Amino acid sequence: MTAPALRTLADRIRQIALFEIGGLLIISPAFAWLGDVPLLDSVGMLAIIALIAALWNGAYNTSFDWLEARLTGRTADKRPWSLRLVHALGFELGLLTMTLPVVMLWTGLGWFDALMADIGLVVAYVVYAFVFNIAYDRLFPIASPPDA
Repeated sequence: MTAPALRTLADRIRQIALFEIGGLLIISPAFAWLGDVPLLDSVGMLAIIALIAALWNGAYNTSFDWLEARLTGRTADKRPWSLRLVHALGFELGLLTMTLPVVMLWTGLGWFDALMADIGLVVAYVVYAFVFNIAYDRLFPIASPPDA
């Protein structure tokens, strides 16, 4: 059995860039409003988190896609809904462990309050990631390699 094609590096970079820009435009204003913080503070913190997330995004999605392809013989754009949910939750839980210190330092919140704020961001981004990745897969399907 031949392993299915994965996204190209250029495609993966486009996916990450669109995801992070969209997240900043959608989630920063909501975080500023709900957290009663200035919008620029919200954008600044979320931009740092977005940089961390972009690096994690490339590593996580490439690894997840590779593992899924090896175990199932399926490309990521054919991923079933249940595995999409596992994929999105795994991404956000990994990111949470990396971003909690940023939220604590940036906002001055204690551990528990920062955790609650970060969990709020995780919930927002899980929903966003789920919808974004379905849309991305439909707009940019993975090209099948030419037959040898």
